[in-house]
Formats: sequence, structure tokens, C-alpha cells
Amino acid sequence: MKQSLKTVIVITSLAAMVTGCAGMSHRDRNTAIGAGAGAVVGSVLTNGDALGTIGGAAVGGVIGHQIHH
Repeated sequence: MKQSLKTVIVITSLAAMVTGCAGMSHRDRNTAIGAGAGAVVGSVLTNGDALGTIGGAAVGGVIGHQIHH
């Protein structure tokens, strides 16, 4: 359980740093936010498994990229 919480904290922190970049387009921000959120969900659902985290990030990034504002 501790490893999963650490993974969530690290991924959330990284996502916050990436989304704070002023030079990113709206679509790039959506992609980064989706990847971060997907990584967190993937990590939580798979108890911190690296493949679950990466898979969640990939799926979340694709979904975020497809969102039009």
C-alpha cells in the first residue's frame, strides 16, 4: 500500500509540473493532464504495478489528446 501511495504522489507531482508549462498548446496540456490522471488511475487499480501505471498513462494521454475544448 505504501508503494502505491508513493507512486500516486510522484505521478501527480510530475503531472502538475508538466501542466504548468506556459508554452504548451491547449491540446498538449489536455494530453499531459490525461496522461497524468491515467497514470494515477492505472497505478491505483493495479496496486502500483509499473505496467498498469504506464498503460493508464498511455490511455489517459490518448483520451486527453482527443478532447476538444
